[in-house]
Amino acid sequence: MQISSDEEDTVCPDKVTVASALSACAALGAIDQGKWVHSYLERSGMECDMVIRTALVDMYGKCGCVERAYQVFKEMPNKDVLAWTAMISVLALHGNGNEAFELFKEMEAVGVRPNAVTFVGLLSACAHSGLVEKGRWCFDMMRHVHCIEPQVQHYACMIDILGRAGLFNEAEELIRTMPMKPDVFVWGALLGACQLHGNVKLGEKVARYLIDLEPDNHAFYIILCDLYAKSGRFDDQKRVRSLMKDQDIRKSVPGSSMIEVDGVVHEFSVKGSPEMLMEALQSVLLLLSNEMKIERNIGSVIR
Repeated sequence: MQISSDEEDTVCPDKVTVASALSACAALGAIDQGKWVHSYLERSGMECDMVIRTALVDMYGKCGCVERAYQVFKEMPNKDVLAWTAMISVLALHGNGNEAFELFKEMEAVGVRPNAVTFVGLLSACAHSGLVEKGRWCFDMMRHVHCIEPQVQHYACMIDILGRAGLFNEAEELIRTMPMKPDVFVWGALLGACQLHGNVKLGEKVARYLIDLEPDNHAFYIILCDLYAKSGRFDDQKRVRSLMKDQDIRKSVPGSSMIEVDGVVHEFSVKGSPEMLMEALQSVLLLLSNEMKIERNIGSVIR
């Protein structure tokens, strides 16, 4: 079964298929295909339940169309906690922390109770927007007002908030007092903060914890190398590089990039086909060239 523009030749998809297609578009950042699925829903007259509407919000948000996501959200009747959480997460993703909190206040005002995932979204919004005090308030409120015990994801977000602000002593103290064992996401948030602020001493310690947890994860070695390089410790950087080589630690999957041209998502990597790469780049350059000509012509007419 597939959803395509040749609707006459395909089996009509059900709601589960449509929701899955929207999730795939969100994961790929395929906005043109996502818009097409939305258009298909409107043309087909399929009833859009809360699951599909929430998937639309998520898709538009992850594809960078925050206003479109908000439009879909506002048109939802009887929004449930999943819908509110999805929109809060979209705002968090794009660094709109204050807007996320305003939406949270609206949610509480209409009597919808937040869940644990809602607070992950709010804390993430604080991290991406540098809202340290609101992050502390949110972390405290979820326990004492909503009786939701923080899980490891909430602690990871809180460490991210404190670490980005350079509050390393407070971040370390929070890790020490966690009621559960810190996982790779908690330590990873702290390591990312060490890289951001150039805290080599703490970064070394955190990297060792992470390498013990996931000894084959190349990312931790790379960040440690970056810390050494930025602090001028090139011998230590060389030592870590040699260790990676001796233990054959490298990316299991080559890094790749994706671009969307004329509604088609192209993926290419360093080891990919040069012909495919050039074809994709030429398409983008042609598209940009045409757009520039149009803008230039419009400017000439205005003048």
